[in-house]
Amino acid sequence: MEIRIIETIIAVASFLVLRYLSRNFFAKIQNKYNYSKYRVRPILKFINLFLLITLIILIIAIWGVEQTKLLTFITSVLAVVGIALFAQWSILSNISSALIIFISHPVKLGESITIIDKEFDIKGQVSDIGLFYVILKTDTNEKIMIPNNVFLQKATKINNQ
Repeated sequence: MEIRIIETIIAVASFLVLRYLSRNFFAKIQNKYNYSKYRVRPILKFINLFLLITLIILIIAIWGVEQTKLLTFITSVLAVVGIALFAQWSILSNISSALIIFISHPVKLGESITIIDKEFDIKGQVSDIGLFYVILKTDTNEKIMIPNNVFLQKATKINNQ
């Protein structure tokens, strides 16, 4: 019983140390490349979620759940998630587009942009860049949500203010 408590404390301490190190690592990257905190925050959330899931699995394994049952449960959940993502290409496309926007797109929060389209141009100020949508706020205070994959495919003009 005491060994399980010690192993649990080590697992939690490792989780906290890895979380701290990842936060510092991405803070250095953010400062080095002058990224907005809004571009780094979703990546940190994903890493924290991954670390938390790993911690939960470790604690479950430490406290005696049979490995075969745990492995069966994990593979079942991953299979369902994989099928769901495969069935919804647009979701997977938007998430991967979000990573590209966070890392290398020149548009930043607060900038005024014009998205050039065949039918009509969309003008607005970037108010949020999320995992699925880029949200523009127009001059009339309307919010326009553009899926990330569409945002990457369209030509974007950054307006000088």
